[in-house]
Amino acid sequence: MLISEYLHWIGESARREYTLSFDVDAMVESDMSDPEKFHPPYGRFYVVREDDAFVGVGCLKRLDEPVGEVQRMYVRASARGKGIGRLIVDRLIVDARQIGYRKLRLESLKFLAAAHALYKSVGFVEIDPYGGNSMREYQASDSIPAYRSSVVFMEMTL
Repeated sequence: MLISEYLHWIGESARREYTLSFDVDAMVESDMSDPEKFHPPYGRFYVVREDDAFVGVGCLKRLDEPVGEVQRMYVRASARGKGIGRLIVDRLIVDARQIGYRKLRLESLKFLAAAHALYKSVGFVEIDPYGGNSMREYQASDSIPAYRSSVVFMEMTL
């Protein structure tokens, strides 16, 4: 499953790059067990298949009435450079507009520079950390400041 693969990769990368630790299994469980998190009417869950393999995923969830959040954007290394990430983010933006969101937000570890370039190319700009941090419940509360200093927060107006 791509969500699990992505979250384990992010968890390991966060440990290696920033000495952060997340409860990845709880994240996967939350993503897969919450029937409203990434599904209509306020969310979306997309996977991209190439040949017989799933190679990309991207999700949209509701932060509050006028604001959505892009989450779980991931393209397997073997499929990068083919426009799959752009395909997913473009679809999520269209859906966010159709849902009625006025803003889209995301948070992304700083080492993911290629992802940040993609987000900026479609209109996201860096912002200060926002409330409702999706990682708060998956790490020790004393590590939140270290997490925030390791993450880029972005937003776009729709």
